[in-house]
Amino acid sequence: MTTNKTTIRTGQKAEVLITGITHSGAGVGRYHGLAVFIPGTLPGDKILAEVLEKKKKYAVARLLEILEPSSCRLEPQCVHYAACGGCRLQHAAYEEQLRLKTGLVRDSLNRIGGLGEVVVGMTLGMEHPWHYRNKVHFKVEKRDGRYHLGFYEEGSHHLTDFFSAGSCRQPGCLLVDTGLNQLASLCGTLLDKYGGEALEREPGFFRHLVLRKAFFTGEMMAVVVTGSRDWPREKDFAGELMAQQPGLTSLVRSIHTGQTGEIMGKEFQLLAGRDAIYDRLAHLTFRISPDSFYQVNPLQTEVLYGKAGEYAALTGRETVLDAYSGIGTIALYLAQHAGKVYGLEVVPAAVEDARHNADINKIRNVEFLAGKAERLLPALARKGLRPDMVVLDPPRRGCAREALDAVIAMELPRLVYVSCDPGTLARDLGYLAGKGYRVGEVQPVDMFPWTQHVESIVLMTNSGLKGK
Repeated sequence: MTTNKTTIRTGQKAEVLITGITHSGAGVGRYHGLAVFIPGTLPGDKILAEVLEKKKKYAVARLLEILEPSSCRLEPQCVHYAACGGCRLQHAAYEEQLRLKTGLVRDSLNRIGGLGEVVVGMTLGMEHPWHYRNKVHFKVEKRDGRYHLGFYEEGSHHLTDFFSAGSCRQPGCLLVDTGLNQLASLCGTLLDKYGGEALEREPGFFRHLVLRKAFFTGEMMAVVVTGSRDWPREKDFAGELMAQQPGLTSLVRSIHTGQTGEIMGKEFQLLAGRDAIYDRLAHLTFRISPDSFYQVNPLQTEVLYGKAGEYAALTGRETVLDAYSGIGTIALYLAQHAGKVYGLEVVPAAVEDARHNADINKIRNVEFLAGKAERLLPALARKGLRPDMVVLDPPRRGCAREALDAVIAMELPRLVYVSCDPGTLARDLGYLAGKGYRVGEVQPVDMFPWTQHVESIVLMTNSGLKGK
């Protein structure tokens, strides 16, 4: 029988059986042949929904009632779950989350990359998937005579306070390290005490609070982001915060006078302690500055880097190129087993941190270069650099085409690709596959439990090339 998609209209109520999830974490089912995306639902749920928006190829609806729950459905533990929107899979049993993320990676490789024959391993999960984040940034907002710290509700600019009296059953975020939650609560109290004069001059003076913790050393950093320089009682704030918070090693102020969407400004002022903290990862020591990129889940990072070392299969003689090296974590990890490693990084401060990290770990066979990968890679290829392998660990948007073309021109026998976005991963792997590379193994790693995000590491080989 032919279905009539035109019968679906905005405001209509529909019973839908959920059969999958989207990359945003929403459940997806079909109604009159049309795909319907419904946040807060899981495969196996039979639900009643209201259509909010209808497009040509899909509709968006909101959950009204769960008629028959999935066997994998849980009651979310966080009191802020419904408003926050950060943990879009907190209503799913953890083992089900791992299965769903494996499916997201497999679906992307097939649908976007045209790689239907690739075998995807089961997502590697955590034994204790709570309080794993070593970094958090809270929005700061003045309301009702006091400062509120929290996150914006999904799709709005209304702040959900994670430390108010109504949150006393669960102060802070369940994904964030407990020590950082305690530090945030104390910062909020002291902003109330020492921030009034600054606020009277400028209502939006305090913008964000960025907190970091070195998981293995216990050192903590707090960065207070302000909209201007004039803070009369900053020394009082800094003195009491350092005195009351054990483990606080670095207290920094970031001055952000612009109206950009970036959280921190370009100017940093040390208020107390050191200007950086140090952590250990995979038996190496790393310096972490206020604006350094450092993986937020250290336990799973070690799992990820273990797979990187396995895929690299280094013997001690190889030349390795790490195309998005950050503060040098992967480059230095692999340098212990390689002949020479080059790290490429666009952020100059991260390059300086990477060089410092090489020094403190006494690793001499690594060289870090500042610049965009899409510019440095072609230049190195023109100079005749032919590494034995390349590691690609780009930001969420994936690799620029110029970077991929340069990698192809180097005629590598193997490469390792690390990605935090299944869509751009599939796009880039599909392009490389069209140039002669074969996907050997895909291993998702759950770096972000209770969210829809998933990290993947991939080994690619070129069977037409022989190793050096």
